[in-house]
Amino acid sequence: MVTRLRPPQQSAGLEAWLSYLEQLHPLTIDMGLERVRTVAERMQLLQPQAQVITVAGTNGKGSTVRYLETILALAGYSTGAYISPHLQHYNERVRINRQVLTDAEHVTAFVAVEQARGDISLSYFEFGTLAALWLFQRQPLDVLVLEVGLGGRLDAVNSIDPDVAVVTSIGIDHVGFLGHDRTSIAREKAGIFRPQRPAICGEPDMPAEVVAGALQRGVKLLQVGHDFHYSAQAQSWRWWSDTEQFIDLPLPQLPLPNAATAIAALQALALPIPASALRAGLLQARESGRLQVIDGPPQQLIDVAHNPHAAAFLAAHVQRHYPQRPVHAVIGMLQDKDIAGTLAALAAAVTHWYFADLAGPRGASAQQLATALADAELDGAASVQCFASVAAAHSAACAQALQQSNPAALVLVCGSFYTVGQVPHSP
Repeated sequence: MVTRLRPPQQSAGLEAWLSYLEQLHPLTIDMGLERVRTVAERMQLLQPQAQVITVAGTNGKGSTVRYLETILALAGYSTGAYISPHLQHYNERVRINRQVLTDAEHVTAFVAVEQARGDISLSYFEFGTLAALWLFQRQPLDVLVLEVGLGGRLDAVNSIDPDVAVVTSIGIDHVGFLGHDRTSIAREKAGIFRPQRPAICGEPDMPAEVVAGALQRGVKLLQVGHDFHYSAQAQSWRWWSDTEQFIDLPLPQLPLPNAATAIAALQALALPIPASALRAGLLQARESGRLQVIDGPPQQLIDVAHNPHAAAFLAAHVQRHYPQRPVHAVIGMLQDKDIAGTLAALAAAVTHWYFADLAGPRGASAQQLATALADAELDGAASVQCFASVAAAHSAACAQALQQSNPAALVLVCGSFYTVGQVPHSP
């Protein structure tokens, strides 16, 4: 006889509820929409009053969400944003008008989901997604910006029909769930597209089979390099399409390709956006753990890059913006990621490696990272050190970086959300 896990009292607090959510479902990741849609229907969540932008992609989702949210807010619209995972606190996952919510508000939402689900088992992510939608439902919001957790087609977020769907990029990641090639992965992410509605593709090399399939379904597909374009100069950039053009835009802190994708999504949403709000939003958009600079000494660059696609972008960013500077890289990764490919993509930008153990069953050891680097037989004479924790690796990297002043050394932290989340930084 299976004993049903008893939920905490509402007064037990957020941590008790999060612990309950972690134990509730037998699988950490359980892709499919039937269970979450059934509960969402009971809670009357399937048809939000606000317009919805859903954002999927291998990389770039978080910064695209932040661009959209910031520009919309400065244009005078009320917004709700849902992201995952969080870096340090669960509250980071849900924002209303760019503000995180209290523990008590999250617990109240969890209680509502618990009462509605009955005997339906929900994963941690499914439960949290429903709670976020319930919180949004109780506010007079104009636009919801929802980040897909994994893939797209079978992700809980895809239970809501978007007015505009966005795919930021296609890379090899989560192969156990999405497929082993770019076409399979792209097909899963394109599962958020809806017939007769705009779909924005910020991936310049979308597999042709997926594009053809979307067009056959009547999706209004808008692709970078085909339907919208952007180019950068030293101090500014421009965005244009057949119907609109923005010139001399300020260079943002977050990745430029995602800014271009966000502008295309806003154009497709067809809400009036003053040029002043667009420019101010590009400058103000910040996302903790994405190309985040912490002034020193030593100066640090923090980024959640955890696959070859993101690592290559990060390495190019470092080489472009911090040329000729020694780079002390603090890296911890999960075992189910492409460790060798990620380290190979970073190698050209790194002069000193500080590998850290990541705790938990999925965490890779520092020695595993060091072995993968050695097996790759990469050119260069970068030094390698291994540490039992991210904190120890970070402390050692900062200490050694401080000893190099001409030119000043840069401390780079990346490899996983879990790694970045353990490094002190401001949101």
